[in-house]
Amino acid sequence: MDVRVGDVLTMKKPHPCGAKEFLVLRVGMDFKLKCCGCGHEVMLPRRKAEKNIRKITHEEKGTDHA
Repeated sequence: MDVRVGDVLTMKKPHPCGAKEFLVLRVGMDFKLKCCGCGHEVMLPRRKAEKNIRKITHEEKGTDHA
């Protein structure tokens, strides 16, 4: 699965605050995710996180070279 730092993950189960979107802060054996609703940071094992991902929104790189 192609998950990179800066991506926004939509998960199957919501965070207790009600938000389903999480920002990826760290990728490795564990994922460090930040809830887009309340800002809480959580660490999840890679296997558990990948199983619960519904959609990956990749970070858009700017194309303007000012």
